Amino acid sequence: MSGYLYRIISPTEHGNVPCCLSQRWILAYLFLLGFTFVYALRINLSMALVCMVRTENTTTELGTNVTDGDCVPNAQTLEKMNEHAEFDWDKTTVSSLTASFFYGYIITQIPGGWLADRYGGKRVFGYAMLISAISTLLMPVCTRASIVATYALRVILGLATAVSFPAMQSLWGRWAPKYERSRLISVSGLGTMFGFILTFSTSGVLCDYGFDNGWGSIFYIGGGCTLIWVAIWFIVVSDTPDESKWISEVERNYINSNIEYNTAIRTSRVPWKSIASSPAVWACLTAHICNNWTNYTLLTSLPMFMKEALKFDVKSVWNGFLSAVPYVASLISAFISGQTADIIRSKRLLNTTNTRKVYQIIAFLGAGALLIATGFMTCAYRNLAVAFLSLAVMFTGLCRAGYTVNHVDFAPKYAGVMYGITNTFATIPGMVAPLVAGALTPNKTQEEWRSVFYVCAAFDLFGAIVFGVFASGELQPWAEDKIELVVIPNEHTEKAVQGNSSTDKPGKDAAYEGTANGDLVAKTEDINMEVIDNEERGGKREINDDANTNATVVNNEYSKNSTENEKRLGADSEIYPLF
Repeated sequence: MSGYLYRIISPTEHGNVPCCLSQRWILAYLFLLGFTFVYALRINLSMALVCMVRTENTTTELGTNVTDGDCVPNAQTLEKMNEHAEFDWDKTTVSSLTASFFYGYIITQIPGGWLADRYGGKRVFGYAMLISAISTLLMPVCTRASIVATYALRVILGLATAVSFPAMQSLWGRWAPKYERSRLISVSGLGTMFGFILTFSTSGVLCDYGFDNGWGSIFYIGGGCTLIWVAIWFIVVSDTPDESKWISEVERNYINSNIEYNTAIRTSRVPWKSIASSPAVWACLTAHICNNWTNYTLLTSLPMFMKEALKFDVKSVWNGFLSAVPYVASLISAFISGQTADIIRSKRLLNTTNTRKVYQIIAFLGAGALLIATGFMTCAYRNLAVAFLSLAVMFTGLCRAGYTVNHVDFAPKYAGVMYGITNTFATIPGMVAPLVAGALTPNKTQEEWRSVFYVCAAFDLFGAIVFGVFASGELQPWAEDKIELVVIPNEHTEKAVQGNSSTDKPGKDAAYEGTANGDLVAKTEDINMEVIDNEERGGKREINDDANTNATVVNNEYSKNSTENEKRLGADSEIYPLF
């Protein structure tokens, strides 16, 4: 039988553990700023396209009456909208350019998660952001040279930024205490909303008043700021609390006492079969895909919806802020949901599983209903449409206490790989949703955009059902650190062997024998064991590198003799946690 190798420790048990200015919260703030740039670089093309591509006058569907004169752009408005336009791309080209990011984004999710779990999220995230910054800085020059180069840079940007979320999950698997998990991850994820807000609210201003014909400055400023962040990241961040040179001893002990596995051990073998057969994984995957359909539809198409259906001048300062309003609402809900979810769990009002389900179901159903309502708003009621959109995106922010943090709940030691798996499949909506939106809106009318929101609502409903039935917030058996007790006759010595492996058993070919001085000697045919002194336990720690079986061997004196040569206690035996 396996058991947990940890005990939840409150901050006061280790003394006065700092919070807001602690190293774990500094990591959260850096993640917040980093994801601000991740999303700013992702969506800047969606906003820049409004300035880059020439706009033609559009007509409504046959039989549709438009009574609001503001809904029909006049020649002067069109001339202003085309002031900085340099390209005559059609709707298909614009949609495919927007989707091209995801062709790269889908490839590196799982490899990025594995690399982060194996070698540390610090380097994976840092180098990814460096590549993202460089590709963004090259965008204006390459776009003017060739549209093929534009496609290539977007694919490269997708390849780089794909590892950002898996790397974050991997780092928090090593840094986040159990009952601070929702708060730390939700604060980190707030950067996605800040990225939306920053880009939507400033892009219109930069289009009109920026350098390099306006739209070029969107890319230069975003890429330059990201380079500064990268330098700070490599100076401040470490992969684990034990590796950090900035952390206090009090905080290090507090974090290590509240992590559910040994953070010093790098994961090299992943239990793929167990993952594939886990209902918790499939529930999280489904929620991720369904939520991303709505997110990517709005992410890639919201500026065009505001422009085509609601007839906003997206380049104006005021309407740029209006485009950012939905993500201000989402930022607030994401922050509050992370705080309240941890309070609910720590006070035992709901267990982790039900907490995740409640937040995620409310997020899905609320967003779906409000998007349907948005589809019925004409440009005569565009301010009400913005209000409905804001509320819909606000509901999606609740997922920060739902599926977003769920990977760390049920598989913290594989959190990077797990997020890589779910986000790989959840990237498919990023490639398909813009194309579906473009196909459903050939005439760019409000009625056509209504169908786009119907599709989003259908995904939200399906996700709510699946997550509500199958989701789990409990540590899964295949993600646990395993314990197996071994009794070896050696001068009345009891040996407790802890196996830490993706498999359920330690190396089966290993045989153990005692020596006169009470040490443990491992004899093996197929595996190599590295013996490390463990003074604190008074015994030895043996790590099986080749078989990925890490064993902690603890020697304790006991009073009875054992006449057996070797006895392994099986899965039904009582387990004595080591910590």
